[in-house]
Amino acid sequence: MPTFKLNGQDLEYQPGDTIIRAAWRAGIEIPHYCWHPGLSVVASCRMCLVEVKSGRPMMLPIMQWDAKKNEYVDATKVKLVPACQQAVTDGLEVSSQSEPAKAAHATVQEFLLLNHPVDCPICDQAGECKLQDYWLAHQTKLKRKQTEPVHKSKAVRFGPTIVYDGERCVMCTRCIRFNDEVAKDPVLDMRERGNVNEICLSPGRELDHKYTLMSEHVCPVGALTSRDFRFKARVWFLKAAPSVCSGCATGCNMFIDFEPRAQEVQRLRPRDNEAVNKYWMCDDGMMSYRRFHEGRVTAGRVRATGGLVDVTPSAALTEAAALLAAAKKAGKKVGVVFSAQHSSEDNHVLAKFARDVLGASSVYLAAQGGWDGDAILRDADNNPNRAGATAVAAQHGFASLGTTAKLLADVASGSVGAVLALGWASQESAAELAALSKVPVISLASNEGALPSIASVLVPVATHAETNGTFTNRHGLAQQFKRAIHAPDGIKSAWETLAELARALGATIDFGKLEDVRRALPASTPTAQPAATA
Repeated sequence: MPTFKLNGQDLEYQPGDTIIRAAWRAGIEIPHYCWHPGLSVVASCRMCLVEVKSGRPMMLPIMQWDAKKNEYVDATKVKLVPACQQAVTDGLEVSSQSEPAKAAHATVQEFLLLNHPVDCPICDQAGECKLQDYWLAHQTKLKRKQTEPVHKSKAVRFGPTIVYDGERCVMCTRCIRFNDEVAKDPVLDMRERGNVNEICLSPGRELDHKYTLMSEHVCPVGALTSRDFRFKARVWFLKAAPSVCSGCATGCNMFIDFEPRAQEVQRLRPRDNEAVNKYWMCDDGMMSYRRFHEGRVTAGRVRATGGLVDVTPSAALTEAAALLAAAKKAGKKVGVVFSAQHSSEDNHVLAKFARDVLGASSVYLAAQGGWDGDAILRDADNNPNRAGATAVAAQHGFASLGTTAKLLADVASGSVGAVLALGWASQESAAELAALSKVPVISLASNEGALPSIASVLVPVATHAETNGTFTNRHGLAQQFKRAIHAPDGIKSAWETLAELARALGATIDFGKLEDVRRALPASTPTAQPAATA
C-alpha cells in the first residue's frame, strides 16, 4: 500500500483517505471536534490544523511584533491545512506537532473556551470531554478574557431523551449532520452567527425519532446530554465490557458501561464495527440495559400449596430434576423451548440436553415480537439470536422448531405433558398460558415474565450482561460478547445450569468450560429468516 509520513512515522493509507482518517485508522489522534468518521466533513472547528512539510509550502503574509524595533513588521508564516479535509498523497510529509501546528491548536482551544462555562464539576461530559482533554494537552493556560462571557440557553428540552446546554456548545454541528445524514430526519439546525449562535429545533418539532441518543453520543462536549444518564454516574467510576446488543437481529456492537462496586449497568453505547453497525445504535437498543435489572429473578421458586415459595437456586434445580424424572417415568412427552434471546452456548447445551437426556422430539422456539424495523439499523426481528438458536437445534437433529402457539396447542391436546423452557415470548396472554398451568412447567429465566409467573419451578439463570456468550445476527455473523457484571450468588449461566440439571438426573453433558461448548458450536450459521410471531 502507498504510504505517507506523519510526525516522522510512515503510515499506510487507502485511496481517498484524508490525513485525519488515515491517522485515525492507525490509532493516532489528531485533535478535532467537528470531524467524525461516519459523518461528512465540514472543517469548521479548525482544531485539526497540521503543517504539510513536503513540496512547496504555502506562506501567508502577517504582521509580527519586533521587540527590538518596538513595532509590528512584515513577516510570513506557514499556512496550515485542516487534516480532516486534506487528501493524502503518496510520499506526503505532515506534522501535527510542529511549532506552528501546536500554536494553532492552543489558539483554537483558547478561542473555543472564551465563553465556555467552567462547570466541569456538574457537567455529565466530565471525564470524557474533548475540551478537557485538549485543554490539558494543547493549552494548559487560564483564560485571558476579562469580560463577562456570553450567556446562552441552558437545560433546554429538545425531546423525550435529550437536553441541550447552549453555553457548552462549540458548534461542531455533529448532531445536525447525524440527524441529516444518518437518521434522515433534519430536525436540528444552527441559528445566529458568531458567539451568539446555537443549535435549535425545527419549528413545531421535537427530537423524537428512534436515534435521538446518537445525537448526544456524537457530541464531543457537554452540550447535549441524555435525560436518562444525566446526573446518574461519573464515568471515571465506570468500567466497560465489549458486548453485542440484544435488541434485534442486527447485532450492533456495543460497550456495557457498569459500576463495578454496585455491580450495576448504567448505560450502553455503540462500539465501532464497519461491517455491522458502523458507529451507531438505536434508542431502544441503548435503553435495553434496563432489562438487566428490572424484574430481575434473584431466587428460585417452587409452586406449593398456597402459591410460589422462594427457594435457593440449587433447591429449585433439585425440584426441576424431580419433575422431569417423574414426567419421564410416567411416559409424558417433554416440550423443550429454545430461546431466540439467549446465547448460542445456552441453546446448544439445551439441544444436547433435549436429545441425550430427555429424548425429546417436541421442540419450540420462543421469540419476541412487536418491533418496528427500518432501513438504517433496526431489523424487523427484535431477537438477537434466532439464527444461532435454530442452527444449534438443527445440529442436534431438530430441523424444525415450532412456535410457542404450537406448544400451547400441543399442551391443550395432551400431546405434551411437561415443559422445559429456556425462553418465552412475553406477549403471550395469561389466558393462553392457562393451558400450561395444567402440566409441570420448568422455566429457566433471568427476569419476571409471563411464563415465570405460572411455572411449577422457576430456576434463575444469568442475563447476557452476566455471562460470556455468542449471538448470530441476521447475516449469519457469529459475534461473541463478554461478561460485564457478576450474577447474584448461586446463579449461573443457562448452559451451566442445564449441565447441573443433567447431572441431577444421572446423566452427563461433557462441557466443563465455555471453550468446550464453543468448540462444539456449528462452524457456520446460515442466515435465518424470521418466523411468524406466535
